[in-house]
Amino acid sequence: MRLHSILRQLLPSLLLVACASEAGKIPPLATHAQIDLGRYMGTWYVIANVPYFGERGNVASKDVYALDAGGNVATTYVYRKSFDTAERTLSSVGIVQPQSDNARWVVRFFWLLRADYLVLEVAPDYSWALIGQPSRKLGWVLARAPDMRDETYLALLRKFEGYGYRTDAFKRVAQFPAQVGREGFQ
Repeated sequence: MRLHSILRQLLPSLLLVACASEAGKIPPLATHAQIDLGRYMGTWYVIANVPYFGERGNVASKDVYALDAGGNVATTYVYRKSFDTAERTLSSVGIVQPQSDNARWVVRFFWLLRADYLVLEVAPDYSWALIGQPSRKLGWVLARAPDMRDETYLALLRKFEGYGYRTDAFKRVAQFPAQVGREGFQ
């Protein structure tokens, strides 16, 4: 009878641990996107991201991609600390991974730091793209135009949710001075 009493007391705790373990299991982040690198090159505005130390608080940010002679993607991140300061840039190289349909890159900064870049989805007309990382700690909504309708943005956040992202972690990036300080923006 004593064992039964102990089990009855432990059962709720065991169930909570089991449920928490199951809830924490998210399948690895994968993409089935097939990227035409020629169409993907050019300027992409950062509409939103999961803020981190390298981009937090930046405004008017964009990525400019160009294929180099070796088939890698020369990347220039262009940003401002505020709208009344000069543009700054940061260069990196994206190494497109073999057998990834051009959707998986390893990005190298300063030849020392590496980061995974995963194109989760791209619009059929290449007007927007969803970029993730395997850890799901970082993500980006990119677009060819600096402004995006709220309805489109919310639909893209729902797509991120389908990939296992916490959409409340995303914050919009001000592309215009009037967006600074608005709800949902960094």
